[in-house]
Amino acid sequence: MDKRLIKLTAAFACLLFSNYSIAQVHDPNALPKWAFGGFARPENINPLISPDTVAQFLDPMSNKMVRWEANYTFNPAATVKNGKIVVLYRSEDLTGSVIGTRTSRIGYAESSDGLHFQRKTKPVLFPGNDSQKEFEWPGGCEDPRVAVTANGTYVMFYTQWNRHVPRLGVATSKDLVTWVKHGPIFRKAYNGKFFNIPHKSASIVTKLEGGRQVIAKIHGSYWMYWGELHVYAATSTNLVDWSPLVDEHGELKQLISPRKGYFDSDLTECGPPAIMTDSGIILFYNGKNHPGDGGDKRFNGNAYCAGQVLFSRDDPAKAIARLDVPFLRPMAPFEKSGQYVNGTVFIEGLVYFHKKWFLYYGCADSRVGVAVFDPKTPALPDPVPVL
Repeated sequence: MDKRLIKLTAAFACLLFSNYSIAQVHDPNALPKWAFGGFARPENINPLISPDTVAQFLDPMSNKMVRWEANYTFNPAATVKNGKIVVLYRSEDLTGSVIGTRTSRIGYAESSDGLHFQRKTKPVLFPGNDSQKEFEWPGGCEDPRVAVTANGTYVMFYTQWNRHVPRLGVATSKDLVTWVKHGPIFRKAYNGKFFNIPHKSASIVTKLEGGRQVIAKIHGSYWMYWGELHVYAATSTNLVDWSPLVDEHGELKQLISPRKGYFDSDLTECGPPAIMTDSGIILFYNGKNHPGDGGDKRFNGNAYCAGQVLFSRDDPAKAIARLDVPFLRPMAPFEKSGQYVNGTVFIEGLVYFHKKWFLYYGCADSRVGVAVFDPKTPALPDPVPVL
């Protein structure tokens, strides 16, 4: 081949590659290097968990047999036990008429591959005649997140709902079946200043250690992100009693907030356990789109989509990067319609399993789905609609 032709061909190839790289950099849907993803929904798998009208258990509050998961099953936590993925999901019974007026309990399902699950017929966490009755009855136990310590103690954060004030509660277990309830996490902090304010959605910081995802410490303390409208933080030395971060006025310190014109313009609600990486700490969160002029018109008003924000490893309260578009959004029919008619992929469970990341989420507040991120062959993030 003529030498000049070889040089021209090489130059043209370089130009093509350069243009492709520039296009990738400016693609609004491309994920930055620090972010996780993309996550792919396995074919013919979702939804993983749907309501069961047959399962019953003896409710200790009414002393009656209750079809505890007959209405909806959604908003799952996830972890690994004995080489299997365990999903702990919120279930609603047949009482009440709309979300928040029924009683919720936490169900248990396990899987050898993360995709096909066997469920227990009875819930593993539920309101009872115990020390938490005043906080959990009649609304129940909602929206769990779970993680495990290096020594094998499972820690679950969940919403205690008495139909007056939602509070973050914590429970611990060695087997994910028998739980010890420790009550509201902010009861003792600052003489109870934040005990009676609505608070929910806790994402404790975790790390990979020897191939296991375990609860991490930062500067000698455990850290969590929490909150529904804004993202806040809290620290603890014992995993049970937590102290929220406050500003110079003694008020809750806002770390990130809704952004006008974005998919998270109405709420920024914390998702599954945060992950410590070389780049920083990644918080996965649920962004609710404002239904009016303040929202992103490419997404449904009031829809929940999934976002990521990167915090500093040295200063976990400092946000240093954030996705401008969601990496996961309602796309399948069962993600767009159900109890929540505006559509939601509500992420709460993220677990490292067989060198992949399994993300479990609630579908329209009605069912449970999964998406998988394989770091060796990442998928594309969900496409962004064009106006």
